[in-house]
Amino acid sequence: MRNFLTLYDPFREMDNFERHFFDSPFFGTSTSTMAGFGTDITDEGDSYKLTADLPGFSKDDIKIDVNDNTLTLSAERHSEYEEKEKKGKYIRVERSYGSYSRSFDLTGIKSDDITASYENGVLTLELPKEEEVKPVSRRLEIK
Repeated sequence: MRNFLTLYDPFREMDNFERHFFDSPFFGTSTSTMAGFGTDITDEGDSYKLTADLPGFSKDDIKIDVNDNTLTLSAERHSEYEEKEKKGKYIRVERSYGSYSRSFDLTGIKSDDITASYENGVLTLELPKEEEVKPVSRRLEIK
């Protein structure tokens, strides 16, 4: 009886709950479910460069939309598991499938001049900056 009391952890269930709750696709920490995709943005002087890791996607699965001052990157991966003839063959499925989406503010960007390329699972966007409008100042003569 004494050993049972020393091994009993009244907080074990709470720890397990917390571990499973935060290991979910909504918090982006799960290794076996969708976690989104990572991006880097660098300042290149007259433009910004956005790189996004999208491994395993074909170019046709990636959509880039510009609406007002918002750039939205989205990608969708379809599951082979859903095909009828393959359904019974899988023992374990860990690769994530579904839709991924990220949005970015385009304030100060020439949205008509954005270019995109996709190579080796990395999407690269060149986002040219709008030219800074310098205020015009002049002195008025008094008549």
